[in-house]
Amino acid sequence: MIKPDYSVPVPNSLGNVHFIGIGGSGMSGIARILIGLGHRVTGSDVRSSPNIAALEKLGAKITIGHDEANLGDADTVIVTSAIWPNNPEYLLASKNQIPIIHRSQALAHLASKKRLVSVAGAHGKTTSTGMVITALLGLGQDPSFVNGGVISSISASSGS
Repeated sequence: MIKPDYSVPVPNSLGNVHFIGIGGSGMSGIARILIGLGHRVTGSDVRSSPNIAALEKLGAKITIGHDEANLGDADTVIVTSAIWPNNPEYLLASKNQIPIIHRSQALAHLASKKRLVSVAGAHGKTTSTGMVITALLGLGQDPSFVNGGVISSISASSGS
């Protein structure tokens, strides 16, 4: 598995964004927010999932399986720690000097432009986050959020 290189700066403009390992809740949540902000999002993963199906409905082009061709014309690549250093998309992005940032950097970049509520702890984070989002929506707010699971009141785990 890869280790994030936090010395790589997040580009001012992410442009076309490719996600390697897009199907997880964290990665798909960031992808959903970027789509909502108008970015073209592509990605790949080893298997399909409900998160991937939801992103495809929003316009993301996602491929099952990893291949150099999946990288396309990406300006920025976002990775999860779950990918291996011999991933062909990761290797090609490195070779072509496309900025590769870890999902935590992407999330921090997105959050840096907003007021932030963070929920932490050992148990109950997903439920507590769902309660905060539901309350904010009930108050007429329009929060961007990434949650570890689906919030039942809105049937989504992320939004922008």
